[in-house]
Amino acid sequence: MNLSLTRPVLFVRTLLFYIGYVLLTGWFSTTGILFFWFTPLSIRGRYLITWNQWILIWLRLTCGVRYNVVGSVPEGHYVVMAKHQSQWETFYLQHAFFPIGIVLKRELLKLPFFGWGLKLVDPIAIDRSNPKAALRYIMDEGTRRLKDGRRVLIFPEGTRTSVGQKGTYARSGANMAIAAGVPVVPVSHNAGVCWPPKKFLKYPGTITVVIGEPIATDNISSRELTAKVEGWIEAELDAMMKPAPTEAKLA
Repeated sequence: MNLSLTRPVLFVRTLLFYIGYVLLTGWFSTTGILFFWFTPLSIRGRYLITWNQWILIWLRLTCGVRYNVVGSVPEGHYVVMAKHQSQWETFYLQHAFFPIGIVLKRELLKLPFFGWGLKLVDPIAIDRSNPKAALRYIMDEGTRRLKDGRRVLIFPEGTRTSVGQKGTYARSGANMAIAAGVPVVPVSHNAGVCWPPKKFLKYPGTITVVIGEPIATDNISSRELTAKVEGWIEAELDAMMKPAPTEAKLA
């Protein structure tokens, strides 16, 4: 993260980003409803996912936020279990792993324009006020999508965590993958460094995203699988957050 810029400069750059963010969201949501509402998900989803790509481009142009990806997106269908530090990864992961259904809170669908666009890509929207019903819904809708050949994105911590913090990893993603007989693809990143959760300012820098190898779900319990995913994600995050070694000075 580059801290050399003054707060007024960061504020102006971030404000420019959000102006473009609002305009892009309004455009893609409105045109999506007007022209793509009755088209198959494969068509309207491909159009709407372009919104994610433009958000990332605009973020780079206005705030200097870039990203570097280690690993590659596997073929096939599976459950993506990812670290949740900011809003950035929701844009990147849905674009990179398309076609994918994201597990999110139902309240987001009520937001003007933003929620309308989300609804068009068929997310798994849960009511977090009723945890038991939410878990059943995730299992039912998630396994249905997986068996239909789609991918599912879930953030096992449930909510965004600040850099250096770790939430409790829920087993719903592991349960879903085991029930559908598909692997889990873990993803670690440090997006919270440039896009801190619940903060306005965006900081220039390069986000590192590490995509792990698929983890088989045969002969493993959801508890063991979740622990394995958690261990991998947090270990990768610890490694990317360590300062780069400095060269030894010559005597």
